Amino acid sequence: MLTQLAQAVYVVAAVLFILSLAGLSKQTTARGGNLLGMVGMALALAATVVLALVRSERPVLVTALLVAMVFAIGAAAGIWRARSVEMTQMPEMIAMLHSFVGVAAVLVGINSYLTEPAETVHQVEVFLGVLIGAVTLTGSVVAYLKLSAKISSAPLKLSGRNMLNLGALVASAGLMGWFLATNAVAPLLIMTVIALALGWHLVASIGGGDMPVVVSMLNSYSGWAAAAAGFMLSNDLLIVTGALVGSSGAILSYIMCRAMNRSFISVILGGFGVEAGTVVASSGEHGEHGEHRETTAPKVAELLLGASRVVITPGYGMAVAKAQYPVADLTARLRAAGVQVTFGVHPVAGRLPGHMNVLLAEAKVPYDIVLEMDEVNPDLPGTDVVLVIGANDTVNPAALEDPGSPIAGMPVIEVWRAQHVVVFKRSMATGYAGVQNPLFFRENTEMLFGDAKTQVEAIVGALAALTSTTAG
Repeated sequence: MLTQLAQAVYVVAAVLFILSLAGLSKQTTARGGNLLGMVGMALALAATVVLALVRSERPVLVTALLVAMVFAIGAAAGIWRARSVEMTQMPEMIAMLHSFVGVAAVLVGINSYLTEPAETVHQVEVFLGVLIGAVTLTGSVVAYLKLSAKISSAPLKLSGRNMLNLGALVASAGLMGWFLATNAVAPLLIMTVIALALGWHLVASIGGGDMPVVVSMLNSYSGWAAAAAGFMLSNDLLIVTGALVGSSGAILSYIMCRAMNRSFISVILGGFGVEAGTVVASSGEHGEHGEHRETTAPKVAELLLGASRVVITPGYGMAVAKAQYPVADLTARLRAAGVQVTFGVHPVAGRLPGHMNVLLAEAKVPYDIVLEMDEVNPDLPGTDVVLVIGANDTVNPAALEDPGSPIAGMPVIEVWRAQHVVVFKRSMATGYAGVQNPLFFRENTEMLFGDAKTQVEAIVGALAALTSTTAG
């Protein structure tokens, strides 16, 4: 009876997970989608505990205490990290969470091999589960190290790297045949080592410009690893949940690659980009693209107050500076003064899909004025002022004008088509992809150097002074 009830709860949880994904497809329903997912996970955990108690060969009290201990440790670690992590650290935290799924898949696979009968279908489940889990594990660790700047974001370019990847897959296929024929532990362990090396090499070979796609790709991997674990554990809900995560991650990766005019396969096989942060032209000097012009917060305030249409393009620099709140304040003041304000968000702005949208929603920026790249680009020629706050590669005209650029062909927000462009940056350093931006040297572009939060607050102060003077 309890087993049947738990299975019924699994069905309800699976439906809630599907509805959760549907809710997350829109900003206006994202909060409800999250709540549905939380309820579904709570039901899934409760049903799993019931099944563990029913099927356990230990005394019920012992099993209950073990489950409670695991829950306590996991909840304590999760709450601590959730409360302490900064929004700018979300990409690397998510990458590290993916590695946990990889570890779980590897451990479940090895345990399942040691405890379950040697049937062909089960052997395939074990082998593939460990393979996917191991690749996810080391790939996620490398992504975490790159995103947190603990290692260089430059791509690793080993000689014949594609052949190395192909060789690893061919060797794994051969080891699978050996494993199915003998059920020996040696091919399983050898494959695990190869898969760990493959996961490390795949992500290490991808440069900084492609890291948002990498995070999405690893999300897909973690889903398939979870589904493989579900097969090994005969857990239908884990299979369904893993398939949902895996397929949604794959779809998101495809969408992001399309937004970057990139082939998903080419990203997996090597990526692009050079060392991030390379200074090509320093302040006050002539770079290869010309000389930049600087401005001040009071001048920007005057420019904004005289505009009828303003577009704000945020990037990872806004997240680092925690400038979303003064940006929201600036938006509200401009709209109150009769200025039409919209936001243009590139699909890969920042280092995590949807990162900028979350930051703006956190600061209470209205959903209806946050537009995607394809929505904002047609209106830029009629825009008076564009504020580029912490964005770089996503507004780089070289992507469309320089066939030799590493980001050539990547669709960008064409901010240079507006009448005036103000770029908020700390220095003239390049963006995360390591590519210089000719936008900074255009005649209609001015640079506002300094911390984005401080400068936006200064603009808000100057704007308040100007409006009060006008009202007086």
